[in-house]
Amino acid sequence: MKKKVIPFIAAGVLIIVVILFMLLGNLIEKYTPTKERQDLSEYYGLTSDGEAAIILNNEVLDSRGRLIDGHVYLDYNLVHDRLNSRFYWDSRENKLLYTTSGDLITVDAESTGYYVTKEARSMDHIIVKTGSETAYIAIDFVKQYSDFSYEIFDNPDRIVMTNQWGEYSSATVKKNTEIRFQGGIKSLILADAPKETKLTVLAPDETWTKVATADGIIGYIRSKALGDVTAETLVSDYVPEEFTHIRKDFAISLGWHQVTNPEANNSISTVLSGTKGLNVVSPTWFYLNDNEGGIASLASADYVNYCHQNGVEVWALVSNLENKDVDTTEVLTHTSRRETLVNNLISAAIQYNFDGINVDFESLLPEAGESYVQFIRELSLKCRKNGIVLSVDNYVPTDYTAFYNRAEQAVFADYIMIMAYDEHYAGSDIAGSVSSIGFVTEGVANTLKEVPAEQIILGMPFYTRVWSETPVGADGTAAPAEGEAGQDTGGSYTLFQLSSYAAGMNEIQNLISANGAEPVWSAETGQYYVQYVNNGVTCKIWVEDAASLEEKLKVLQANNLAGSWVLKTAPSGTRLSNISINSFSVLSLRRICVKRRIFSGFRNIFIRTNALGVFYEKESGTGDGGLSDSGRFCAGKTWRRAGLKRRGLPERTLYCYRCRPRRQRSRQGRCQRCKRKRHQSGTGKTSQKAVKKRRNLRRPDKRFRCRSVS
Repeated sequence: MKKKVIPFIAAGVLIIVVILFMLLGNLIEKYTPTKERQDLSEYYGLTSDGEAAIILNNEVLDSRGRLIDGHVYLDYNLVHDRLNSRFYWDSRENKLLYTTSGDLITVDAESTGYYVTKEARSMDHIIVKTGSETAYIAIDFVKQYSDFSYEIFDNPDRIVMTNQWGEYSSATVKKNTEIRFQGGIKSLILADAPKETKLTVLAPDETWTKVATADGIIGYIRSKALGDVTAETLVSDYVPEEFTHIRKDFAISLGWHQVTNPEANNSISTVLSGTKGLNVVSPTWFYLNDNEGGIASLASADYVNYCHQNGVEVWALVSNLENKDVDTTEVLTHTSRRETLVNNLISAAIQYNFDGINVDFESLLPEAGESYVQFIRELSLKCRKNGIVLSVDNYVPTDYTAFYNRAEQAVFADYIMIMAYDEHYAGSDIAGSVSSIGFVTEGVANTLKEVPAEQIILGMPFYTRVWSETPVGADGTAAPAEGEAGQDTGGSYTLFQLSSYAAGMNEIQNLISANGAEPVWSAETGQYYVQYVNNGVTCKIWVEDAASLEEKLKVLQANNLAGSWVLKTAPSGTRLSNISINSFSVLSLRRICVKRRIFSGFRNIFIRTNALGVFYEKESGTGDGGLSDSGRFCAGKTWRRAGLKRRGLPERTLYCYRCRPRRQRSRQGRCQRCKRKRHQSGTGKTSQKAVKKRRNLRRPDKRFRCRSVS
């Protein structure tokens, strides 16, 4: 019996031994590091001869370089997007352009020569190679104008580049080990890491740390094989060029002058005669007239001479909106056509001796963005060489206008104009303000992220829109409602058709008066809001007037902007009278009472301010209001506060300090805005501080300022 059992026991033991050996083998295999190596060409994604991998800032890029005749070439898109966005490739004419602070560098494809403005230079190899879809630029040519370092390695061919400077982490290898493709001993080996090798630490971890070698291999190493992590600093030896701008030593107060025919130039004397404080005028003289860079001109030397005699500069405007047959993209995307356009503008500036050029190119397509910025670069070079101010009109920043690249514009242009209007326009789905205070404030804040304050000129509208909501039935036909259009009446919602038209300030005031409407101040929009019903049609107006302009000027003052400008006419071409403007700040007046004539051609309006910076408006039809030659208030004249209702308010008698009778010079007067006392008369012994306050009250240049507006 025992002899029969022994074989079974032996077989069982053998099976157990085999299982143990299998388990042991699995354990050994599991915990033994692999010696298999990763093919580096496969690792870098190289598929053909002549390709070179690109490692930028310790990142392997999808883009590939080219090795041609022993020279390294980089894809234009890589150069533009990651190294230097100032390079511009014209695929239409096969030209590479680069703009410095004073020169335009031009390179023809497949050429060893290039031009720095008009000076011919050359290299010992071709600078730009053309491909089927892009261009390739010699890396040493790119390096001349760009802030990056590079080193070339072989087996396989690769270029290691850096353009991020500052602190980085590094560590030294403590013992011979390997760098693997991923964290883990079974991951393929990328490279050996001998003892004392210095590595860049990218992502430290307790077991496996991500590192990069100096020759562009990025992988993982055992954390225990690394020494202490230290901080080091990478410094660039590149010296960036300095850009200069033409700056005016005065706050810019600019007004557009709509000139649609040569005869309109004769109205400049009328415009300037009714204006106080205007120091720049921008006549709409030029516009794109063909697809070759030609311009139509309404310029006048007499106009310029008259403005100069009156101390006013002329910044001629060039637009792209007048001739609908012109394709702006076609002009901008061809180097030769841009050059023609630039030369035409500079020739006109020299011929007519005007002081500046204002570029107003609107409704551009995103694909024209890079070419438009290049146009600004090229125009700025010739403007600066001829002492011509270059200003560029821009929308308030939005995601869909980011291609205008305001930051790059500001590098080359002297001034950036914010078109802080058309918040709601003719095509808007809902009625609203043309330029609410929130829209202006946000537009300025976002522009300041890209453009320095000293280069920003704030644009404000001297017009608004009259919105009409006409009730319609379910079939779309007119159906006057009993209540207001678009409102719930008796449980049913009335549909309406929305329309609008642009109107000047005088027309708006006439509409308000004719319809007996009462403006209501809206703190949200910083404007007066008017609504009335006329023949079943609900009309809504967000009024632009002195009060709304005051709110916008506060934004200008708070951000220390370079100046302001106003849109004289509505974009739709609405008939408006010539507008004379005075860009001013209520917080920087030099006298206690200053006469300010704001509008001319609309109505007889004067804006005044007292020492507190509060505006007052003279009612029309009350004569000269007692103005003395010096422009001061005269005692006893009746005024009303600007922007308040024009009917039903008691008239006030206001006095400036100089004009008020002595008996009415109350030392206990309070600021009308913050209610703080202007001056407290002392009792008993007068302190030095009180004496100084009393003395300052008698000196206009040391007048009291309300703390809430100072």
